[in-house]
Amino acid sequence: MIANADALLKPLTIKGLTIRNRVMSTSHAPGYGRDGKPQERYQLYHAEKAKGGIGLTMFGGSSSVAPDSPAAPWNQISVADDSVIPYFRQFADRVHEHGGKLMIQLTHMGRRTKWDTEHWLPTVSPSPRREPASRTVPKEMEEEDIARVVKSFAQAARRCREGGLDGCEVSAAHGHLIDQFWSPSVNQRTDKYGGSLENRMRFGIEVLEAMRAEAGDDYVIGIRMSGDEMIADGLSQEDCLAIATEYARRGLVDFLNVLGGQARDHIAHAISLPNMSFPVAPFLFLPSAIKREVDVPVFHAQRVTDLATAARAVADGHVDMVAMTRAHIADPHLVKKLSEGRADDIRQCVGAGYCIDRIYVGGDALCIQNAATGREATMPHEIRKADVRRRVVVIGAGPGGLEAARVCAERGHAVVLFEKSGQAGGQIGLAAKAGWREAMSGIPRWLVAQVTKLGVDLRLNTEATEAAVLAEKPDVVIVATGGTPFRGHAKGAEQHAVTTAEVLSGAVEPTGSVLLYDEMGQHNASSVAELLAKRGCLVEVATHDRMVAEEVGTTNQPIHLRELYKLGVVMTPNMELIEIYPEGNRFVAALRNTMTDAEEERLVDRIVVDHGTLPVEGLYRALKASSVNRGQTDQDAMLRGEPQPYDLSRGYALYRIGDAVAGRNIHAAIYDALRLCKDL
Repeated sequence: MIANADALLKPLTIKGLTIRNRVMSTSHAPGYGRDGKPQERYQLYHAEKAKGGIGLTMFGGSSSVAPDSPAAPWNQISVADDSVIPYFRQFADRVHEHGGKLMIQLTHMGRRTKWDTEHWLPTVSPSPRREPASRTVPKEMEEEDIARVVKSFAQAARRCREGGLDGCEVSAAHGHLIDQFWSPSVNQRTDKYGGSLENRMRFGIEVLEAMRAEAGDDYVIGIRMSGDEMIADGLSQEDCLAIATEYARRGLVDFLNVLGGQARDHIAHAISLPNMSFPVAPFLFLPSAIKREVDVPVFHAQRVTDLATAARAVADGHVDMVAMTRAHIADPHLVKKLSEGRADDIRQCVGAGYCIDRIYVGGDALCIQNAATGREATMPHEIRKADVRRRVVVIGAGPGGLEAARVCAERGHAVVLFEKSGQAGGQIGLAAKAGWREAMSGIPRWLVAQVTKLGVDLRLNTEATEAAVLAEKPDVVIVATGGTPFRGHAKGAEQHAVTTAEVLSGAVEPTGSVLLYDEMGQHNASSVAELLAKRGCLVEVATHDRMVAEEVGTTNQPIHLRELYKLGVVMTPNMELIEIYPEGNRFVAALRNTMTDAEEERLVDRIVVDHGTLPVEGLYRALKASSVNRGQTDQDAMLRGEPQPYDLSRGYALYRIGDAVAGRNIHAAIYDALRLCKDL
């Protein structure tokens, strides 16, 4: 049991609503909405958290109350008409069945959305100031617009109550409409809604008063807000404290959900959704300061990734309830495991930001290390036992191989796991060597602990040969040998380039001037560029893409770019590496501009490349002919969630997963393993 666990497991009562513990998941937008409604996938995702013991789960981050705040851009929820009520009732029943409470976040996005989607209505805001993130210039709201939106909030609150939800919160964080009125960075009005802080608070007061009038004084209504916008022309900590105390004093809110920062541009967004480069709970001081001044419960969420930090925050009186949203994406059963004394079994969030980063490119929220999250209808969080015990050999202890070994062992199979190196983790071990990416090591650390606990025969420093595998008399062989770094197609690259993997492993230690050519646009090249620059190298990153780290998402890319700028790294987009040749004891890199075909040369001390990986498939090829399935996965059976159809009385079945098939990412390797092995 962790220290102060009792503080987390104690109930909290808000206006007659008793929440069974102090752990919650905040409203967020996983991209699971369909037709503006929280349908089955959305509901099962939150019901799993309730099954896992959470006290309160909120859904519908940025749920729209009006047509000019469209739900479409990120598959959001629309609460703008009564058709959503039956879905709320079904949703509430699912969560209540498992003892959890369910709330929604209501908002009008104001300028922080798109006009060229769904209804094609102009965005609105207190003043016509463009937001860099959404790239829209809004219409300045007239008093009639204000009255219309206030009414929309009120009707949305009524729908929440009629839908059986336990409460709702209004979003005045991340630069939504209410905090657009609050913030001097947006609100330039000279009427009664602008100027003084008292005037700028008026719109939010009118919204909450109307919601109270429509939903009733006994309905739980809170607000999510910033404790400090952390921008030069925005709301200060003192401003936010004044707003919080005034709204609480008026009895408008039953709780305050406080965070730090806002999200008007890329770097502000990355700060408000802190990744693994930040310490845990970096902005806890903000809700703590507000809690000292108000008499309503205070919630907080921002990189609270572990229960020890959460328990301390509650026990020490900083907050009344702590949100572990991304932590529940990694492990929706973490509260149950805590209460059962199984804290060591919790799969801890590492802060990779993969879940959030996918959303902002139009994808759905998926956990980098838990492939069942968001797929509850088809993928299990708890593995059932197999009817027949098999002998399974897994080759390669990277994330895919470790997950395959874990799932097969949970199924009750006897598992042997070969790893030729002295350490499990595969390429994650290299990624974790790169500066602020060290927390990635938490992924294999948990997996190794689980396979060890489950009795997997983990053989480090043991290369799996064809003879060694066949000597185990396996029923199933899973090849998870990963990939080997590729040097690319440039002339001379095979002889004269080194890879980012060689730099991270310490096999090569560049000095002097370095050209780093990035063909992938992922974390690797940017991380290595930071590492080399910190060692004193003069670094230029050239890439075929339109910008450096183009494939890295919203919460991570700005941090990479910030660090590269700080370190003086030169960033050169739209370049293709076409040739490398030596000149004396240095190297010439020939680059071609992808837009103009103009060629340039760089004379440098070392050329580092990142072209991804190619499969390590020698052992797979050797084992393929004698396998009953010739190494093929029956994709139709797998996608139907059925066992593989091969007759194991005739020999062993052979499968390969992860980068041993094709270079992809950690999530792909783990998903390959889960969906194959859950039915073996």
